[in-house]
Amino acid sequence: MTDRRSLLAHLTRRRMLIGSAGFAAAASTGFLPQRLFAQEPIPVAGIYTVPVEQQWVSRIHLAAEAAKADDQITYSFSENTANTDYPRVMREYAESGAKLIVGEIFGVEQEAREVVLDYPDTAFLMGSSFMPDPAYPNLAVFDNYIQDASYLSGIIAGAMTETGNIGMVGGFPIPEVNRLMHAFMAGVKEMKPDATFQVSFIGSWFDPPKAKETAFAMIENGADLLYAERFGVSDAAQEKGILAIGNVIDTQADYPETVVASALWHFEPTLQAALAKIAEGSFEADNYGLYSFMKEGGCSLAPLGTFEGKVPQDALDMVAEKEAAIRAGDFEVEIDDSEPTSS
Repeated sequence: MTDRRSLLAHLTRRRMLIGSAGFAAAASTGFLPQRLFAQEPIPVAGIYTVPVEQQWVSRIHLAAEAAKADDQITYSFSENTANTDYPRVMREYAESGAKLIVGEIFGVEQEAREVVLDYPDTAFLMGSSFMPDPAYPNLAVFDNYIQDASYLSGIIAGAMTETGNIGMVGGFPIPEVNRLMHAFMAGVKEMKPDATFQVSFIGSWFDPPKAKETAFAMIENGADLLYAERFGVSDAAQEKGILAIGNVIDTQADYPETVVASALWHFEPTLQAALAKIAEGSFEADNYGLYSFMKEGGCSLAPLGTFEGKVPQDALDMVAEKEAAIRAGDFEVEIDDSEPTSS
């Protein structure tokens, strides 16, 4: 949207929908942060609406901590920041001298943009459901476009489900969740064309008990494999003795007999691109979502670990074939941001 008034009106409607709401991993993808030589550490602040151990936020936090350890940045952060407090915290960090502020403004899209305009010398890199707008030249947006890895994890899920009845528990039906679910379902159908899906959203980014209860209901309704977009889902799968597929982080160490595979998000390429732009004085409104694509090193499929040797070979062959094509740019996983529904 280029018309600012239309944008703000649309953002208000979006806010009503969603309410208030390591380094080693990056190295495994072939991406390593490059030190910005001859530069003073860039002051960076993170503002998060949930604990830093939550899946999505943890990837941003991990990348920032790695950059801090590499002396590229200084790093302060606030967690569990309520949406009602978010604009105030943005202002406080900007006033304190932060050169880059990272976070997630899905619940405060309009208010955050109003703050951005008041601090033109501060770079803002924010998770958002919207594309960059030249009306906010110092606001770059990103999202976890890890549909490539989600699709591959779906192939594995399709090979591991026996009934073809799969439960999917998400936070909110917004683009960054919807696209991963659709990609996962497309992968499942590569191996199980007649698969059916139970889809539900819990209306929270961090409510493990609610996610767990939702997953229990799906299991009672016949699901024999769960897509764990939220914390709590894998707990339900573990208790009921069925399998789960993880999202954003690898939780197999916590659920060694439950989590078969996970689609991993690596925020390092996104952060490094922003730091490079700030260092050279060319940071501007841009879409950093592309740095989450697999070919950019922004996502990967977690190692099978405890499930090594337990996934059918034809599924592994398809995963290898599709991953090679994705990385080479010969195959693109469809990006579908529409709200998924149960079969």
